[in-house]
Amino acid sequence: MFQGASAINLDAKGRMSIPAKHRDALAIQCEGRLTLTRHPDGCVMLFPRPVWEQHRQQIAQWPMQARAWQRIFLGYATDVELDTAGRILVAPELRSAVGIEREVMLMGMGSHFEIWDAAKMAEKEQQAIEAGTPDVLANFSF
Repeated sequence: MFQGASAINLDAKGRMSIPAKHRDALAIQCEGRLTLTRHPDGCVMLFPRPVWEQHRQQIAQWPMQARAWQRIFLGYATDVELDTAGRILVAPELRSAVGIEREVMLMGMGSHFEIWDAAKMAEKEQQAIEAGTPDVLANFSF
C-alpha cells in the first residue's frame, strides 16, 4: 500500500526521482517496471506494471460507448522503468495533457500513485474543502 505525499521537482528532461521509501517497495513489487497514464481529474497515475496490467485488461473490454475514456487511459499509457538513480521519465505528452510543469506532488493512493502539478493540487484540495464533506462520508470518523 502506497501512502503519503512527496514534493518533487522534475529535472529539465522531465524526469522525477521516486522517494527511497517507495523506490524499495517498487523494486520488490515490480522490479521497477511501471506504467504512467493520464487521469481525467488532471493528474498522471503511476502504477506498478502488474497492477496496471489488471486495469488495462478491464479497460480494453469496455463497450464502444466508452471509447473516449479508453483513449484517455490506454492512449496515454506509457511503460517506464526506474533508472539506476531511481528516476522515471514523465513523457512530454503526459506532462502537457495534465499541465505538469516543474514542481509536482507524488501522492500514494494505495495500489498506485498520483502525480500532480503542485499548484493545481493545492487548488483542487481547496475546492474540495470549500465544497464540504460529501454525503458518502457522512458516517465516517477517525
